[in-house]
Amino acid sequence: MILLRSILFFLGSFLATLIIGSLSFLTFPFPYIFRFYFVRSWAVFNLWWLNITCNLNYEVTGMENIPEKNAIIFCKHQSTFETIVLQKFIIPQVWVLKRELLWLPFFGWGLAVLEPIAINRSSGRKAVEQIKKQGINRLKKGRWVVIFPEGTRIKAGTEKRFGVGGAILAAESGFPVLPIAHNAGRFWPRRSFLKYPGTIKIHIGPIIESTNRTPDEINKLAKQWIDKTVTEIGG
Repeated sequence: MILLRSILFFLGSFLATLIIGSLSFLTFPFPYIFRFYFVRSWAVFNLWWLNITCNLNYEVTGMENIPEKNAIIFCKHQSTFETIVLQKFIIPQVWVLKRELLWLPFFGWGLAVLEPIAINRSSGRKAVEQIKKQGINRLKKGRWVVIFPEGTRIKAGTEKRFGVGGAILAAESGFPVLPIAHNAGRFWPRRSFLKYPGTIKIHIGPIIESTNRTPDEINKLAKQWIDKTVTEIGG
C-alpha cells in the first residue's frame, strides 16, 4: 500500500509540474509577487495531495518566531519535503540552489520565474560571492532567502558541516537568520520513492541576529539550535 500510495502521489505531482511549469512562462510580464503565488500553487497542491495519497501531514511550531521583516532561512535538509512546505508560510522567498535545477524541463521553468540564486557549487569562492551579491539584492527587495546550509540532503540521524555562504550573507547584509528544524527524513527519506504515513514536525527557532557577529559565530549558533532540535523531535 505504501508503494501504491507513493505512485499515486508521484503521478499527481508530475501532472501538476507539467501544467504549472508550462504556464509559469506566461507570468514573466507580471510582478514578482504574482509569479510567486502562481508557482506556489504547485507546493500547495503537493502538500494537499501528499496528505490525500500518502496520509503524510505536518505540524508547525514556533510561527510566532517569524519576524515581520524578511530574513535569511537556515533549514535542515533531509528530504524534498522541506523545499515544498516552506513555500506555504515563508512569503515571498527565493532559494539558493544548484544551477542544474534550472535546466530541468517544467520544474526548472517554474524555478526560473522566481529569480533564484543559482550557483555552480564547484566554483568555490566565486559561488560564495554570488550568494552574497545576489542574496543582498533579493533581501533588499523584501524577499526571504532560503538556504540549506548543509548543501545537500543528508540522511536522517546524521549531521554535516554548514557551508559558509549563508553565514557570510548574513554577516555582510546585517539581516538575521531564522533557523528551521524538522524530521521530514523519517517519512520522506532522501533519494527514496516511498513516502511513509505520519506527521512531520517542523520547528521554527528564535531569530539569530547577525550584527557584530562573524560568519563562524552565526553558523555555530544556527547549527547548535538546529541539531539539538532535530534530535529532540526524532529526526
